[in-house]
Amino acid sequence: MAQPQKFFENLSGAGKAIGVLTSGGDAQGMNAAVRAVVRMGIYVEAKVYFVHEGYQGMVDGGDNIIEVSWESVSSILQVGGTVIGSARCKAFRSREGRLQAAYNLIQKGITNLCVIGGDGSLTGANLFREEWSGLLEELVKNGKIAPAAAKEHSHLNIVGMVGSIDNDFCGTDMTIGTDSALHRIIEVVDAIMTTAQSHQRTFVLEVMGRHCGYLALVSALACGADWVFIPESPPEEDWENNMCVKLSENRARKKRLNIIIVSEGAIDRQNNPITSEKIKDLVVSRLGFDTRVTILGHVQRGGTPSAFDRILASRMGVECVLALLEATAETPACVVSLCGNQAVRLPLMECVQMTQEVQKAMDERRFEDAVRLRGRSFENNLNTYKLLSHKKNISELPKSNFNVAVLNVGAPAAGMNGAVRSAVRVGITEGHKMFAVNDGFEGFAKGQIKEIRWGDVGGWTGQGGSILGTKRTLPAKYFDQIAEQIRANSINALLVIGGFEAFESMLQLAEARGTYEEFCIPMCVVPATISNNVPGTDLSLGADTALNAIMEVRCLALFKLLAAFKMAPWP
Repeated sequence: MAQPQKFFENLSGAGKAIGVLTSGGDAQGMNAAVRAVVRMGIYVEAKVYFVHEGYQGMVDGGDNIIEVSWESVSSILQVGGTVIGSARCKAFRSREGRLQAAYNLIQKGITNLCVIGGDGSLTGANLFREEWSGLLEELVKNGKIAPAAAKEHSHLNIVGMVGSIDNDFCGTDMTIGTDSALHRIIEVVDAIMTTAQSHQRTFVLEVMGRHCGYLALVSALACGADWVFIPESPPEEDWENNMCVKLSENRARKKRLNIIIVSEGAIDRQNNPITSEKIKDLVVSRLGFDTRVTILGHVQRGGTPSAFDRILASRMGVECVLALLEATAETPACVVSLCGNQAVRLPLMECVQMTQEVQKAMDERRFEDAVRLRGRSFENNLNTYKLLSHKKNISELPKSNFNVAVLNVGAPAAGMNGAVRSAVRVGITEGHKMFAVNDGFEGFAKGQIKEIRWGDVGGWTGQGGSILGTKRTLPAKYFDQIAEQIRANSINALLVIGGFEAFESMLQLAEARGTYEEFCIPMCVVPATISNNVPGTDLSLGADTALNAIMEVRCLALFKLLAAFKMAPWP
């Protein structure tokens, strides 16, 4: 019988012991990371140990540090929180506590640690590693371990993974748990919008994040919130008047609700806190709007992890074990991060220092530096929110005399409407005239095209399917009619949002340029398909939503199966 193929021929964990622990606040996806570390460790023939209750379990030792098997992590991938527990540990902050922790690890032969937690947990792990040789010397001196044991376990390898819903760690595009927390926030916002519209209410939502505004910013971008408050970019002076003017204008345009999202660490430009209650009182006193405050709290941490967090944590867990196997006594502690959809290793303390620089910049009121230090993704999200949420006066807009047509092609996919909204508003901001085409190229041929304005796409981000209407019909059979519509409406550019049919459509139009001069215009495709089967992108619009729908169905089926098993009579 042929031996199974080994995917990592040159790496062996034989004779090595790996400990895995979760520390600090829990985050959805931590269990997926634990599972990946355990199974990858066993795959390379290393021993793997659970360290229960974080650093507290390491200090207490005993049954808190146990060897685990492949089956030990079965059925935890979809479970929220952390099954091995997490605890704040005051004892580990002292040298005496770290000395006891070192002794407990030596008893199990563990010299490789995978730490899943926030910047505080990872900083503590790095200090532990730096003190390791001194701790062993002290243990030998005290007669707790033999000199041979100290020599055998002479250095400690540390690799970290950031598990935090706040996404407040510099050096990674996304931390484990952030995507799941965003899903919880958006679910609440979607639910609130229906009651807010019914009663013409203003809702102020407070989300978590400590001193990081990522959750507030991205959820505001995702739901089209009227206003957002984050600590990295406080509002300009006289923000109270500016916000009230905007809310009033929205109501005047027949918008029945207002959504304001506040990060729990929001501040003004003098570093004074901006609370959700303060905002509510302001809206009520100045505008008289019926206003409610909703503080989401720990519901953001709860529930099952999203598909993205399960995959992210699994990939990071595998990379963590590889990093531990390749580490030497000279290798600095590293953190496994996500950069451009790839798992990469970065120096741990450089990332920690950069994270601390963000807080220092905010304390010193260098807010532009704080935004820049958060990273390119954060900065782009902030700029995009400002661009899509604040309409400029007509006098401020450039005049381009450029007409852009937007249409959907192929099967509907979640996110299509958000893409149309963004395209329309960005186009208007650039001074272009935007045209919406209904029912794809078939509607284009029939002349179902009209100008679409800023307010027409309000509230589109949370809508599924395709509001414009979409069909799989390719343009080849309608070339003459489409060319006529391009001439009649003076279309200068074409934006197609869709799946593989959208790509095929663009190829057909490009190939027909020799016959139809009207098709010699700029054309662009935005990939939107739940199948994620189009080239040139890691993830197309709709794919993530589809994955989460599959996860929900599978979890429901599993719960039903377990319930049926429990109710069935024992044979």
